[in-house]
Amino acid sequence: MSNTIFDTNFNFPGQKSIYKGKVREVYNINNNVLVMVATDRLSAFDVVMPKGIPYKGQILNQIATKFMAQTQDLVPNWLIATPDPNVAVGHLCEPFKVEMVIRGYMSGHAAREYKVGKRILCGVSLPEGMKENDKFPDPIITPATKAEMGDHDEDISREDIIIRGIISEEDYMVLEDYTRKLFQRGTEIAASRGLILVDTKYEFGKTKEGKIVLIDEIHTPDSSRYFYADGYQDRQDRGEAQKQLSKEFVRQWLISNNFQGLKGQTVPEMTDAYIETISERYIELYENIMGEPFVKADVSNIQERIETNVLEYLKTN
Repeated sequence: MSNTIFDTNFNFPGQKSIYKGKVREVYNINNNVLVMVATDRLSAFDVVMPKGIPYKGQILNQIATKFMAQTQDLVPNWLIATPDPNVAVGHLCEPFKVEMVIRGYMSGHAAREYKVGKRILCGVSLPEGMKENDKFPDPIITPATKAEMGDHDEDISREDIIIRGIISEEDYMVLEDYTRKLFQRGTEIAASRGLILVDTKYEFGKTKEGKIVLIDEIHTPDSSRYFYADGYQDRQDRGEAQKQLSKEFVRQWLISNNFQGLKGQTVPEMTDAYIETISERYIELYENIMGEPFVKADVSNIQERIETNVLEYLKTN
């Protein structure tokens, strides 16, 4: 679709390298700051879908940067500025090679593992007798190794992370502490908007000065799952599916069309009409999560808009 940004190839002054992730593209400027562009790519089951979703990048970027502002009193983060609706500029960091996943409820990947009989997830024991979408007695942390594009993230325990030297024990304890603090704040913000923060993931890095900071995104519908609080318990008692805000609806659509990112499977065709409904769902997610109307940016020429805004920022900073 012409009103989306699927791929970028900018050449900014002082540019040293480009890293292209599943959704974001990161430009290293003078080995000092990073310019992170949130594209409209959609990733599910660790596979990038072939078409972009209008406004998705703007939505993810604005949720992430606004939540960083709302949590910086608890946990330091990498963010310096947002010169464009799709762009965040932040400190150059060395990312930890682990995603810190925290779950308040038995949902998504955890529920799928539980259904096939697993009672230990990432070294954490799961209680017997739980139903899908039940609340855990306390939130659990289930880390995952970060995959390269096209590979699958893999569950890993705290013990294996430390034994394998992926992260030092000292640093890992900081990541766990920050993860729990952010999840608690996110839970409180969600509750104030009639939502339940079900699970989420955080990524952290180290600045050149050795400071551990939150990077990438926070509490977006790509990294988090939300339920509507109203009627949650009634739905659980009746064994009904929860009404949720996340990209799980895309995963379920893919599953129903015989795709889970497994070898030999083909991504089903997404019509323009279906893509439009995904875009509308992301706007609904934004407005519910942020508690404010979504203001669409000008998408008549997104590439040019982003380039102009970033160049202006770099020139004046």
